[in-house]
Amino acid sequence: MREKIYRMVHVYEGNKISVTYKYFMMFFIALSLLPLITKENFAFFAVTETVCLIVFVIDYFFRWITADYKFNNKKWTIFLKYPLRLISIIDLLSVIALACSVFGLFESVKLTDVFAVFRLVRIFRYSKGTRTILQILKKSKKPLIAVGSLAIGYIFISAVILFNVEPNSFDTFFEAFYWATISLTTVGYGDIYPVTVVGRSVAMISSFFGIAVVALPAGIITAEYLNSLKSESK
Repeated sequence: MREKIYRMVHVYEGNKISVTYKYFMMFFIALSLLPLITKENFAFFAVTETVCLIVFVIDYFFRWITADYKFNNKKWTIFLKYPLRLISIIDLLSVIALACSVFGLFESVKLTDVFAVFRLVRIFRYSKGTRTILQILKKSKKPLIAVGSLAIGYIFISAVILFNVEPNSFDTFFEAFYWATISLTTVGYGDIYPVTVVGRSVAMISSFFGIAVVALPAGIITAEYLNSLKSESK
């Protein structure tokens, strides 16, 4: 029985029941997002959220009790490790947020609205394209971490310099760090900016450096994606 549940919940290609279940879940995920895209509080939202909560709880339970099939691990400890996985935590947070909405709990805490957005993340699980991108990110983990570390280090150094040479422009170190981040990514909102010669010089260098740093991850991911397409075509 559990093996049939596993094939329905986890296996999508070549399995009509599983494919039907995939679209069934995508429908209810989309349905649960309706209250988040409008400020109107329609009466039928109470019904749809309750139904979606039941569906999500059952789906989480099905995935939990078939974790040993999913990871090909018959040890009982796999059932303890399953809730600690990132995607499992996202599933649980989305269920908790929906339960809070259904039962009217913590309505004054806006954090539950943030958790509710995790329902949108769940829908990516059923996308083949998303799974491909995640595999590419996993394969490119080391170079991406190296580029990310380089970017964070440069942002920190730029923030330290600007915070000390522009005391009138940046009241806190967080403001300097914020400025360095948006400058490195070449966004540049213009709400905070340096006014001294040294500060502007750092800003120019940061902007040029940001172009290279932003381009590097795109190049790494594109190269790995092309390699993945070549492997699939063989």
